[in-house]
Amino acid sequence: MPEEIHREHFYHAEATALEGRLQLPLVQEIKPQLYAKLPERGGYLSQRGADYRLEGVISFRAAYTQVAGNLDLKPEHGWSTLATAAIENLNVLDVVTADRVVAQVSTEHPLVGYVPKVTFLGTRFENLRIAGHPVNLEMDLNVLGAKPENDAPYGSHPGFLQRVAGQFERIAANSGLPGEVSERYNRLPSSADAPESIECSLVNQAEGSFPGRCFGHVIEVPDFGRIYLATVRLEQSDFQNGVPKQTLIKLTMIELKLGCLANGLTGVGQTVVNGHTKP
Repeated sequence: MPEEIHREHFYHAEATALEGRLQLPLVQEIKPQLYAKLPERGGYLSQRGADYRLEGVISFRAAYTQVAGNLDLKPEHGWSTLATAAIENLNVLDVVTADRVVAQVSTEHPLVGYVPKVTFLGTRFENLRIAGHPVNLEMDLNVLGAKPENDAPYGSHPGFLQRVAGQFERIAANSGLPGEVSERYNRLPSSADAPESIECSLVNQAEGSFPGRCFGHVIEVPDFGRIYLATVRLEQSDFQNGVPKQTLIKLTMIELKLGCLANGLTGVGQTVVNGHTKP
């Protein structure tokens, strides 16, 4: 019998509670808060913090991040990786508030092959509000779907591509679509391309009586700015015979592009997950 090939897994997991940069009402870099990065060898790491406040612009009462990586104890299961960022009592200019925001991504990298199983279980918004009005969200934590068969990339999986296309079409169906949003979501992925990078969202639609307009998971609030909810970026690389040997899943729960009351770019609840295996 041929000698068994020894495989070595290199973990990759990052989590950040908050980061960004403001130009108005003050010039301020928001350095990554409670940033946690897992060593390639795996293990566990967590960070906790409380009572963060940047003047009267952004604050949270408490937050924590955690990253973990280990070989699953169940037989025939592979390497598991987890990244979590949780923020409590978030407040941005008294316009965007939430009791709790949780970004959580976990993957299982197979013992044989390279494409991981992915789950967003635990990811959620609790009592998200805009100007005091509840934001009702149609969530889809299964947007990626099941792990593709035969180590195929997610970018060629018909079910995933259909769900992403549905999101793009719902966004494009809105009249008066902002140019930035149109440009960001104007190209439907296809299995023929098997694109290396695809952006979608865990939110199919946002609704509510708050001021502003909704374009799928994107909300534009007058005199405040643009809010992108639960954006997922799937990045596949190092293709060999059609198989991506590297898959990264990046999740940002709230991306704020502020204008008028404040100006700047801020990300709340960000995670990056999945490592790679050699050979």
